[in-house]
Amino acid sequence: MHVPDGFINAPVSAAAGVVAAGAVAAGLRGARRELDERTAPLAGLVAAFIFAVQMLNFPVAAGTSGHLLGGALAAILVGPWTGVLCIAVVLLMQGILFADGGLTALGVNITVMGVVTVVVAYALFRGLVLLLPRTRRSVTVASFAAALVSVPAAAAVFTLIYAIGGTTDVPVSKVLTAMVGVHVLIGVGEAVITMLTVGAVVAVRPDLVYGARGLTAPLKLRVDGELVDAAPAAPAAAPAAGGSPKKLWIGGVVTALVLAGFVSFYASASPDGLEKVAADQGIDKNVEEHAAADSPLADYGVKGIEAPRLSGGLAGAIGVGATLAVGTGAFWVVRRRKTATLEA
Repeated sequence: MHVPDGFINAPVSAAAGVVAAGAVAAGLRGARRELDERTAPLAGLVAAFIFAVQMLNFPVAAGTSGHLLGGALAAILVGPWTGVLCIAVVLLMQGILFADGGLTALGVNITVMGVVTVVVAYALFRGLVLLLPRTRRSVTVASFAAALVSVPAAAAVFTLIYAIGGTTDVPVSKVLTAMVGVHVLIGVGEAVITMLTVGAVVAVRPDLVYGARGLTAPLKLRVDGELVDAAPAAPAAAPAAGGSPKKLWIGGVVTALVLAGFVSFYASASPDGLEKVAADQGIDKNVEEHAAADSPLADYGVKGIEAPRLSGGLAGAIGVGATLAVGTGAFWVVRRRKTATLEA
């Protein structure tokens, strides 16, 4: 759902940029409460993983494909504030390096794909976790539902932005029906990917999943006919629950590199939901050439390398590395500032 330049007029794009900048600023403050010495490296990995999986377009209908948006996944794994930052880093790397998503539309994309998906998904996720039994399975079930709803919600908000600042004269009702309809289908794919990823991390390192914190209910003892909380047991010295999540980090990086560098070659070549709706409804009449169209990595290929498999695979690997480096660096700075504030 990467909005290109020319879909939304300049004033509304600027207003969305202000909203996105405010959300990123709030995310920087909020992430200080969510990140610690173990989860800060994981946040950079989450951004790199989302970048990789977004390269894997999957077919959803005749001539249409979809890809992960990632807001629900990021919010559940590392927290909603940090999740907004993860998506912002991914969109920034895609726009600057790969000419994917307009630079003047960066604020629109962060607002729609980052802020809306995170807010909707995490609010629904927390509500379901409170209602469901306090188990790991509840976390995966809630992640499925949250991701499923977040995608058509983002499509609806894009339609609202288009209604305010669209550069073409197309009935909003048609755009809304088409956008929400196709993105409900894309949401199913998003939900499956999110559920499987969250479930895999919860199975290996539940202590690192932000959305799974506090799932263990205190042991109850009956004393004089009344139930009281038992004294908490001393924490186990199991290596899986403490120390550096090095194995998970290495495994995640390798997985992201394999997905972006190899599996992406087999992704669907059909236009994604927004591209398809734009072409069918005519809202792409004023689309502008990307400012980074001459980038050596534009369109997810390395300029000068003729072999498609090698060109695309190398571009994907470079993107994973760049996103990992920028994301990890940003979250390390946030973590350091939190430490400095506490020490002061």
